[in-house]
Amino acid sequence: MQLNFSDFSAIQRYHLMTQTIIPRPIAWALTDSGDENYNLAPFSYFTAVSSDPALLMISVGKKPNGDNKDTLTNILKNKQMVIHIASADQAELVTQTAATLAHGQSELANSGLTTAAFEDFPLPRLAQCDIAYGCELYEIKELGDVPQTLIFVEVKQLYISDAVVVKDDKDRMKIAADKVKPLARLGGGEYASITAPFSLQRPA
Repeated sequence: MQLNFSDFSAIQRYHLMTQTIIPRPIAWALTDSGDENYNLAPFSYFTAVSSDPALLMISVGKKPNGDNKDTLTNILKNKQMVIHIASADQAELVTQTAATLAHGQSELANSGLTTAAFEDFPLPRLAQCDIAYGCELYEIKELGDVPQTLIFVEVKQLYISDAVVVKDDKDRMKIAADKVKPLARLGGGEYASITAPFSLQRPA
């Protein structure tokens, strides 16, 4: 089967891309809607961009009514965001926080999730996540007619739970992926986690 993308609508292309670009990491993004009323939303159009500067990118669409999503509204105003790596055990919670709520209505309110102070960063982090990036807005790009918004953020602080840190054979810090159990997005409503990690040596 070979498909010509010009034959498909934007929605059909989205379906094809999310079914085939798998697995995708999920950015569980916390922003401040004001007065420490925190918005929390998942984004699977998410990736690392560079390490110098240390940039992450999330791609944000519109609400069904065409308004900006709260994540975009908040980071435009406050310039800060905390991106978490959720575990497979949190899949239900991640899905719940994808609901479209009125601006200022917090996804944390009924989730059972709690926040913890993020040392040397103005926003808190989720206490239940093993990895969190304290980020500041770096740049915003808009693409397409809708448009889709690319939010580039620079990592200023990184929290890693001691529970997922091990040492490798050279006594370097290593993150135990099987302990993090990162949640990944597939197509539609499907998710996945990792199985057993394996290692390969790159050629010289």
